[in-house]
Amino acid sequence: MKVLTKFFGEVELDDKKVLEFPNGIIGFEDFKKYAILYDEENEEEKRISWLQSLEEPKLALPVIDPLAIVSEYTPMIEDELLKPLGDPADEDLLVLLAMTVPSDMTKVTANMKAPFIINAVTCKGAQIIVDNADYPVKFNVYESVQKMKEKAGE
Repeated sequence: MKVLTKFFGEVELDDKKVLEFPNGIIGFEDFKKYAILYDEENEEEKRISWLQSLEEPKLALPVIDPLAIVSEYTPMIEDELLKPLGDPADEDLLVLLAMTVPSDMTKVTANMKAPFIINAVTCKGAQIIVDNADYPVKFNVYESVQKMKEKAGE
């Protein structure tokens, strides 16, 4: 199917790549169908993807794998909240964090409090607010990545 996107223009999307968020996402509850897109030509930016609404071309959120910015991310999620995803096995879950990307790259943040949880088998997703008090809504990505690089000796 052809899809109009915010950053990539019109793209061809395999129907198997369509994600359904039955309850929508926070702030955009009316939009239920999404796809994860990324710039295939920009190797450095592959860590950052876009959660693109298939119903509203202007709605595209930058998202990132939490393990790209922290060494461990173990949100406490009640099993009941995962049931709409089809009772997934842990290895079938994809976890992504929404990001805010201001012009000052040192101020890039990720929302660790409300991750997107996606069942890769059923393509069903949900944005869930986690109970962990140590996961902030505005986690500074730049500072964390710099610390990870220092630790790795880069």
